[in-house]
Amino acid sequence: MLSPSEGDIPLVALSGQRVSELRSRLGWAVVRAIYDGLSDFQRRRLEGMGFRPFLRLEELAPDVALIQALKERWDPECHAFLFPWGHMIPMLEDMVRITGLRVDGQAVTGVTYTSYQEPVERLLGLEVRGERSSLVQRTALQASLGVANARHWTGENQVEYMVRLTEDARAVLAEEEGVAADRDLWRFLTLVIRKLILGTRGDPVGCRCLPLLEDLPSVGSYAWGAALLTHLFDSLGTSSRETGVAGFFPLLQVWAYYHLPSLGRGVARRRGAVPLLQRWQFCRDERSLRRQVTLIHDILDTVPFGHVRWTPYVGENDAAQPWVERGRPYFGRDIWLHCFNTVIPLHHRIVARTLGLHQAVVEFPTRQRPWERPGRSFRGIQQVREQLDDWEKRGKEVVSEATSDEDYFRAYARRYGAKVYKGTRRPLDPEGRISSLEGILHSTIQQQDDLQGVVDQLRAELDRAQQMVGGASSSREDPGRSEQELRTALARTTTLEAEMAELRLRPEAAEVTRWRKAAEEASRWCQEAEAAARWQQEVEEAA
Repeated sequence: MLSPSEGDIPLVALSGQRVSELRSRLGWAVVRAIYDGLSDFQRRRLEGMGFRPFLRLEELAPDVALIQALKERWDPECHAFLFPWGHMIPMLEDMVRITGLRVDGQAVTGVTYTSYQEPVERLLGLEVRGERSSLVQRTALQASLGVANARHWTGENQVEYMVRLTEDARAVLAEEEGVAADRDLWRFLTLVIRKLILGTRGDPVGCRCLPLLEDLPSVGSYAWGAALLTHLFDSLGTSSRETGVAGFFPLLQVWAYYHLPSLGRGVARRRGAVPLLQRWQFCRDERSLRRQVTLIHDILDTVPFGHVRWTPYVGENDAAQPWVERGRPYFGRDIWLHCFNTVIPLHHRIVARTLGLHQAVVEFPTRQRPWERPGRSFRGIQQVREQLDDWEKRGKEVVSEATSDEDYFRAYARRYGAKVYKGTRRPLDPEGRISSLEGILHSTIQQQDDLQGVVDQLRAELDRAQQMVGGASSSREDPGRSEQELRTALARTTTLEAEMAELRLRPEAAEVTRWRKAAEEASRWCQEAEAAARWQQEVEEAA
């Protein structure tokens, strides 16, 4: 499958003339070679754990520009991508169909140790980098599995390279069941989980998963696919100044191929293959990385709403994907995702269209504390227990009583208009201009409705204040109280009149009319462009 060596792709440095290339210290080829070097009984054990579909995936060349462009559209407050047509998120169904990893079972969580030296020495037979560390050297872990030298030799092609690595691994791996075979499996699972499934930046390999791996028969009971999605979301939520994505980035890549076909970044290569990642290959692009990212942003800004595929898996043969059937009870639900001490909400209700439902207006989540990284849970043992209960109960099923998406789109435009409706970068694209104007139009209409409600409320309060002034001036029972009420009412009246004057300066119906005319003009432009395109096509056919 792919080649996320580190599970980390150092992406582009867009500020300079030169851009960094994708560097892979540990390629998927190394993992596949070790897997092929395992004895048959070891591969059967991995199959029983549910890892076989994932480990048999073939390499997918990374689309660095696409991953970078998607990262820049990620909003860490609602844990979703922001596009002109609304929120979008890779869901548990996307994860299980694309990778084949299970999402049903126990949550991947547990106790965090201050030092992993004892379990690393006992289970892996290796040393950690420091007394209070969970890291081991990648080269030492590789060497313990027989792959000490993972570099290509001069003149060696890919087939020869894979044969050599497989033979090197087979020479040191145990051929019979026993303590040595268990140790091989602990080492291999640590490499797979911490460098691919939960890939991290940097060369060392983290061993925080060892407590869950110690009981090998129970390893397959954990929802490693859900942990993968959690880790990926957490990585997307890092600072925008970081130009890398840790984790299993091909999930994002193939997810975009299915849901955003207008990008044209992937090519279908193998019909009917499962998991679905097997069906795609990256369409090579010789343009500079900076240029590719810019073009992807342009397409995302201008793609017609109807070209987005919300339900791309309709008609799939699920009988050939048993991992999908096992995970189905978790699909289409709001649920907390777990990956050790990282807990992230999966807000399926903000992408109800992926279920074939109309999208209802929802209260968009916001960050609790400005100093916390979004998605992480630091609010005590009780909340963690509630989140674990939520996972075991399979969350809350998403339903929608909405009859159209219009109200959702207006609320979305009002909330995110400044982020997603920036205008097209390509003035010759009429559909892009229309999309941008529609977004601004919705935002302006909604703003006008909100302001009208405020104006009505202020008018009512002003009437009450004026009545109070009149009543206080005519009252003779309590002169002291009447004078105080009069002063209060006069001050309130002055404040309300100032607020009313300020509201008159804000956009009103004339502003909406102007945007509507601009949208109609863009629509006519679009029709003329389509007519010209048809005429040109007819001329070419005639020629």
